[in-house]
Amino acid sequence: MQKKYHIIVYGCQMNISDSERVAAVLEGIRYKQTSNITEADLVVITMCSVRQSAVNRVYGILEKIEKFKKKPVTVLTGCILKKDKKKFSNLFNHVIDIKEISNLSKLLGKNIKSKKDYLDIAPRYSSKFSANIPIMTGCNNFCSYCVVPYARGREISRPAKNIISEIKNSVKRGCKEIWLLGQNVNSYKDKKTNFPKLLRQINKIQGSFWIRFTSSHPKDFSDEVISAMAECKKVTPYLNLPVQSGDDQILKLMNRHYTIKEYKNKIAKLRKKIPGVCLSTDIIVGFPGETKKQFENTAKLFRDVKYDMAYINKYSPRHGTAAAKLKDNVSIIEKKKREKILNEILKITALEKNKKYIGKEVEILNDRTKEYKNILVKNLKPGEFIKVKVTGAKPWRLTAN
Repeated sequence: MQKKYHIIVYGCQMNISDSERVAAVLEGIRYKQTSNITEADLVVITMCSVRQSAVNRVYGILEKIEKFKKKPVTVLTGCILKKDKKKFSNLFNHVIDIKEISNLSKLLGKNIKSKKDYLDIAPRYSSKFSANIPIMTGCNNFCSYCVVPYARGREISRPAKNIISEIKNSVKRGCKEIWLLGQNVNSYKDKKTNFPKLLRQINKIQGSFWIRFTSSHPKDFSDEVISAMAECKKVTPYLNLPVQSGDDQILKLMNRHYTIKEYKNKIAKLRKKIPGVCLSTDIIVGFPGETKKQFENTAKLFRDVKYDMAYINKYSPRHGTAAAKLKDNVSIIEKKKREKILNEILKITALEKNKKYIGKEVEILNDRTKEYKNILVKNLKPGEFIKVKVTGAKPWRLTAN
């Protein structure tokens, strides 16, 4: 009887992409995917060590698996810190580095020749219309609060020809949206091809599709990147540019290597080149030592920049980072208060921006506009580019006929 597998993903789009390669390895040894975890012979968890909450979720799912009548083989992979690997080594049948998933078949008793680089594995895409394409992995920035460099290692860029080949294959199978992934896509470098040049090469690929990317670091979000975004018609007018704090002193403690003045200058250049660009950011509230005055600088930045969306996180220490050595002296009550203040500012600016779409015709794919606005449409046709007229706006969503 054919064995079945079930994959659980905790984390970002890179983890989703990693899981698609895990699925390809398993189907290469004739495992069949099942959506019902209780009937699986094999359960693979692709986890994320970046936040403790994600680590806790792994413990939670293990408790559930222990109660199953059918005991599956369990595998843990993904973005894992060494200390988490040690903790989980006695709880899973196999704990493997994501870079070693090509050897998963051997661990399961199948002698299949493996790829040297796991990113060379042709993925089993989870979507027919959208493709997550890793262009690089790892990080050299060592932000004081982040474990990614320790979990993913230093930056490694994929060969441009491999990226182009994967995208061409995705477009041939009908993919309409390409997400270029990396911990810092701006630092992509393959011989003479940097990130802006890669965008231009991808833009030349024949076919009707959108190009999106994540994530960018403000310190090396260059004029060249802005020009490529503006000039490449397939690159969508959307950018997530994580600022993390609106205060220069906190940014220094975070080891971010830019000032708010520099950040705002980049935003001004971007908006001049791409009028109407949709802008989102990431924020940490309650970083160790963050005073009320320093937080107010973040609130002021929100009012000045007028983001379309923001992903606001309350600071929590992660073992092994430089920030973990600092005293976590902002109370959880104060962190929640600061989070609420930013959300209220964001709600106002997001609604203000969304109202400008009312009465306009926009191009959409599934439930998103080209600007990455969430949109509710009746009788939506999945996987097709269509144009609709916006009839209503809320802070986090547009509506259309």
